[in-house]
Amino acid sequence: MRLVTYNVEWFNSLFDNDGRLINDGTWSSRWDVTKADQTAALGHVFQALDADAVMVIEAPDTSRHRDGKVALETFAEAFGLRADTALIGFPNHTQQEIALLYDASKMTAVHKPLEDGPANPRFDGEMPYDLDTDAAPEKITWSKPPLEAELTYAGKVLNLIGVHAKSKAPHGAGNADEAMQINIANRRKQLEQCIWLRKRVEQLLAQDARLMVMGDFNDGPGLDEYEKLFGRSGVEIVLGEGQETKLYDPHARMALGRRIGAMPSTARFKKKGQPYLSALLDYIMVSPNLRGAAPRWQIWHPFDHPECYADTVLRQALLTASDHFPVVIDLAD
Repeated sequence: MRLVTYNVEWFNSLFDNDGRLINDGTWSSRWDVTKADQTAALGHVFQALDADAVMVIEAPDTSRHRDGKVALETFAEAFGLRADTALIGFPNHTQQEIALLYDASKMTAVHKPLEDGPANPRFDGEMPYDLDTDAAPEKITWSKPPLEAELTYAGKVLNLIGVHAKSKAPHGAGNADEAMQINIANRRKQLEQCIWLRKRVEQLLAQDARLMVMGDFNDGPGLDEYEKLFGRSGVEIVLGEGQETKLYDPHARMALGRRIGAMPSTARFKKKGQPYLSALLDYIMVSPNLRGAAPRWQIWHPFDHPECYADTVLRQALLTASDHFPVVIDLAD
């Protein structure tokens, strides 16, 4: 069984309102990349992955005039993918959905949002939480509510939670002071979302669920200086702290144990005229009962993964398709 999480930068821009691929020479929303080039690159990457299921982060929009499920299934048909059926949870207002593209001949998948009282509501609701202990709980919301999918295959059930946590980038800042204020506010929001997500993880772990939490956390241990204000990263919160039952991700474990030196990375960004910046943002965390399924993780980074680097067509496709790279997990069952 192969599962993948893949943040596809502005996938939505490649489709018209009827869910058809535009696939022409006009510019995509990626810098200096046409829609035809990004579409072809994504098709090649998805074909090479040959996954049973892909958690697509920044999936095509679902709204009044657009249908992300139609768009993803059109894409899958165009490139002959086994994972040809799409599941979308709670649509959002950002034109960046969280969706699961899966092989319906091998499994069934349903959106199964959970809740456990007012302190642990559905992800499309509000959760009261007092992060700064001022006795005035904030109302926490998700701009992109996580997708809770229940997969059934070969008589087994697997719970997936697809995540796109709050970005911490200081968009809209006019000066350094404003950038600092926005950075701190965004980190607070990101941590609050991860606290809520951890509540759901604990709810499922208490049921002995076979669980994967996968997606883009926009965070990681030691990623920025604002982490010191709160003492921990959102990734550490979701993995579990202290005596809690912990989730496991080998790339997160490596980052937690190493503040300097070589680090895995899942994303590669640049601004015009500046060098590239690499970051570990995307994770696949598994529950303890999945560790017995001989999981094997890979990041398909075109310069770090030997097979991806050796395949020059795939290497270029990975660079053209998105500013993030697929994170892959293979299970023995």
